[in-house]
Amino acid sequence: MKNLRLEAALIMVGLILLGFFIQQGLNTFAAKDRTVTVKGLAEMEVQADKVIWPLVYKNLGDNLNTLYDDIKQNNQTIVQFLKEQGIDEKEISVNAPEIIDMKAERYSGDRNSSYRYNVTSVITVNSNKTDLVRKLISEQGELLKRGVAITSGDYRYNVVYEYTSLNKIKPQMIEEATRNAREAAEKFAKDSESRLGKIKKASQGQFSISDRDPNTPYIKNVRVVTTIDYLLEE
Repeated sequence: MKNLRLEAALIMVGLILLGFFIQQGLNTFAAKDRTVTVKGLAEMEVQADKVIWPLVYKNLGDNLNTLYDDIKQNNQTIVQFLKEQGIDEKEISVNAPEIIDMKAERYSGDRNSSYRYNVTSVITVNSNKTDLVRKLISEQGELLKRGVAITSGDYRYNVVYEYTSLNKIKPQMIEEATRNAREAAEKFAKDSESRLGKIKKASQGQFSISDRDPNTPYIKNVRVVTTIDYLLEE
């Protein structure tokens, strides 16, 4: 009888200890899964380091030979002007002219035009000298004195500014975004009466580059958002 009681007591103690260890294991397992997910934002304004500037002009006429001579002369005038102002020849591209025969154009609403041919010519500047090109854009009226009228308003030929040096600022921006994310995580841990642990998982996120505003497309806003999972400790 005593043996049965002893065995029962031992079984009871064993069950209690088993329950205790299971509970401790569950608590430890739950603690391992306690995380907080935060996002860190970093933004920076930079100036564009590349510009594509299309100079567009038009010629009207009836004689293709005469138009060819006029276009050739206009191209030379524009290229000469650009070189004088500091643009390298390798930064200048002369495109083939686009010719519309007004008499043959099926959908033209200007069949009664006094000129048969409408020619659009484009010379493109592709340069890293963004400040210089911006200055020339504001002074392109100088070409009027040389007999060339630069046109605008064609959506196909807009000035484009780009920022190509993202790799130079990536480390700095990622560091800032990570720091901002950690600050948010530390605030959360403090409010939840926990301590912030190690990083469980991190995602750098994608960089985006956009115009700061419509009026200054040569100033870019670079943005990155990092997502980080931190462990929380008691």
